[in-house]
Amino acid sequence: MNILGPDCLVFGVDDVSACVQFFTDYGLTPIGVSESGGRFEAVDGTSIVIARRDDPSLPAPMETGTMLRKTIYGVADRATLDAISDELGRDRDVKRLADGSIEACDDMGFVLGFQITVRRKLNAPGEASNSPGSKPARGPNVLGANADAEHRPLTLSHVVYFVPDQAKAARFYVDRLRFRCTDRFTDAGSFLQPAGTLDHHTLFLIQTPPFMKGVEHFTFHLSGPTAMLQCGSRFVAKGYQSYWGPGRHKFGSNWFWYFNSPVGCHVEYDADMDLHDDTWVAREAPMQVDESQIFLFQHREKWAPGGAPPPGEAH
Repeated sequence: MNILGPDCLVFGVDDVSACVQFFTDYGLTPIGVSESGGRFEAVDGTSIVIARRDDPSLPAPMETGTMLRKTIYGVADRATLDAISDELGRDRDVKRLADGSIEACDDMGFVLGFQITVRRKLNAPGEASNSPGSKPARGPNVLGANADAEHRPLTLSHVVYFVPDQAKAARFYVDRLRFRCTDRFTDAGSFLQPAGTLDHHTLFLIQTPPFMKGVEHFTFHLSGPTAMLQCGSRFVAKGYQSYWGPGRHKFGSNWFWYFNSPVGCHVEYDADMDLHDDTWVAREAPMQVDESQIFLFQHREKWAPGGAPPPGEAH
């Protein structure tokens, strides 16, 4: 099943205007936005869609407080759509929608959509880094730091669910949709990768009590750690609250910076994720701080040395 990854996440929200401002400031491009909601696109066309909580076009809400209504996966072709429909149709309702996509629920009750992907081919160079002993990635007089550089979210990277039974939840994606488990936290969480990508994960499942079931966070890939740090710093300067980061994860190796958001979950910037093929052997570790991040920074206001004391003051 050639599932590439998430194309879109759909939310039913309480405050449309706050969400519009948030995702615009985050760096996504507003498309067709009105007081009722709209779509917010990354460079490759993957997106976030928001609508009012009571919008009748949305799938029904979960029994918990999560605002996520639907996760839409992009697939490579019609044959994959048909294969998913046939597989899931063996034991659950599969809807065929007017736009040609299909819709069904996973074993935890999350609404899933599958569509021929909207992803546009990216032509975005990654961050270039010079290292002693290696051929320079930036030639002479090519600057690596630019305070005015424009950075935009390139593609929807992954989504993380809180689930009451992560082992059962993972089995659905592995057995029914042919995801691979790339790494796991013992009895606590599974990192999952669909067959159509080499990214370490596009879905992470975390064990929680039932009342917490829902989305914990999602993120878009940026071009590198400098882009992530600049975007995060600019986001803080606009008044958004940093939740965790900046830092670098151990499983996946991706740089991260999480923020609180008006869609009822955390929203992350990330960069530089590991790639794995089907020869990779999943690692396992306990869920603890040393396994969750290699290092963690603390953001603070800019600083510079103050120079000499003012004239007339003692040295």
